[in-house]
Amino acid sequence: MGEIDAVRLNFNPQSLWALNAIIGLVMFGVALELKPRDFRAVLVTPKPVLIGLAAQFVLLPALTFGLVLAIRPAPSVALGMMLVAACPGGNVSNFLTHYARGNTALSVSMTAVSTAVAIVMTPLNLALWAGLYAPTASILRSVSLDPLDMLLAVALLLGVPMVAGMSIGHRFPRLVARVHRPVRAASLLIFGLFVVGALAANWRHFLDWVGVVVFAVFLHNATALASGWAAARAAGLPERDRRAVAIEVGIQNSALGLILIFNFFGGLGGMAIVTAWWGVWHLISGLTVATWWSRRDPGPAA
Repeated sequence: MGEIDAVRLNFNPQSLWALNAIIGLVMFGVALELKPRDFRAVLVTPKPVLIGLAAQFVLLPALTFGLVLAIRPAPSVALGMMLVAACPGGNVSNFLTHYARGNTALSVSMTAVSTAVAIVMTPLNLALWAGLYAPTASILRSVSLDPLDMLLAVALLLGVPMVAGMSIGHRFPRLVARVHRPVRAASLLIFGLFVVGALAANWRHFLDWVGVVVFAVFLHNATALASGWAAARAAGLPERDRRAVAIEVGIQNSALGLILIFNFFGGLGGMAIVTAWWGVWHLISGLTVATWWSRRDPGPAA
């Protein structure tokens, strides 16, 4: 193990409870905007969503494994990359897709379905790919990770807030129409403030080690964006759909990754730092790509 693998971030049990509550609040705010039709869209026109899910949960984890084999990062950094690749799309992907003149409806459907699918696929992908690589497999053994325990945790973090948010949205549509944007904005603001506070408490660790993960995260995020777009292009999807799939695959729910790291890996330094930097970098890269696309006509919808 390298020095970064021995780093443990300053994060007490009270902070962990707070982070769990905040990510639940964020997911609740997102779910207020989801409708059953977002899921029914998969049955009406399943191809774009299925291509996106395949890129998200099959292609990206496999390419991440290949990238780890190619660059050989520290074991905990490699495990962090695998965990990020196993997470569903991030919460800002819908905004970025709209800004990029992509298919926003497809993006919303992918976010909804990938969040539900992640309850099973996130623990499964992490256990599968990390178990195939000896350095990361040793970390899994050392923490005695039980995929079923992680499945339950992900179900609580994603499933319960999503069901609650959608139920309230269905029962009180007028109220939700007025409050869903402020609730979502407030939840994201609270999460942002929490991240700033956690970063300040671990500033020395971040300064000491962020340089180690910058190159790995750059390559990993570029791989995610490119693989999403390439998979959609290979499937013959129109340009608007390609943009939506690329952004959905390239914008990962790194907040969920951080929760799992502190719940199951004791805040293992390499994992936490690579995931935290992913959370910063994918916003920079996503905005950059979306701005570039926003200036280019995507052509007809189909």
